[in-house]
Amino acid sequence: ADFTAKIWNAVSGDELLSLSHKHIVKTVDFSHDGKDLVTGCNDKFIRLYSLEEGRSDPVMFQGHTDYIKCVVWTSDPNLFVSSEDSSKISVWDIRTVSCTRSIDLPGPVHSIELNKALSIFTVAHDNGVSFLDAYTLEIKNSHQLPSGGKIYSASIHSDQSCFVSGGEDFKLYKFNYEDGKELESHRGHFGPVHCVRYSPDGELYCSGSEDGTVRLWQQTVGKTYGLWKSPLNGEEGGEGNV
Repeated sequence: ADFTAKIWNAVSGDELLSLSHKHIVKTVDFSHDGKDLVTGCNDKFIRLYSLEEGRSDPVMFQGHTDYIKCVVWTSDPNLFVSSEDSSKISVWDIRTVSCTRSIDLPGPVHSIELNKALSIFTVAHDNGVSFLDAYTLEIKNSHQLPSGGKIYSASIHSDQSCFVSGGEDFKLYKFNYEDGKELESHRGHFGPVHCVRYSPDGELYCSGSEDGTVRLWQQTVGKTYGLWKSPLNGEEGGEGNV
């Protein structure tokens, strides 16, 4: 809310760089090589900063007509995608500083995630989740979900067998990737869930809520992992969360 995007040292917590904007910054993403940063701002501009050159004057991308909700790099180092409060994703090319195409989805886009393998975009939109090929940007799969209310965030497991989602009904859901069948649902938050993400190893997922808490959930309940200890003498329990 201070109209800046800040870069921090992940070990010491020291501020390394502060980038001024004209309005609230809602979304940021590092390029895969860490040399560039894109930001999305409520002034409807996307900014590209070259961190390697240490420049504070960004390249400006113009074309959005509403505040920007997501900016995410694609698997191509020259392209990133963005969304505003609409059912459209825009694709931008940093070489031409222009929007090269747009992709229509079944509802207003709330979040975009690129998986660790850089192969799939998971897009939460209104009451559903769609999965796009990160190379061709074609829709590979899409499900309208039976959960109550809007879906604000979704994340796919590393083996692509299932995905989790959260939204305005305070609950966490797990679904089968292929057919969209609900596998589990869990309560725990006392406010809408705005962000869910799987860990890189797929052993847990986290959720961030309007209630001010971040919660960790096991993919397989009862399995010894981190601070979780199996109560079954080393035997693994069924899938679920804690």
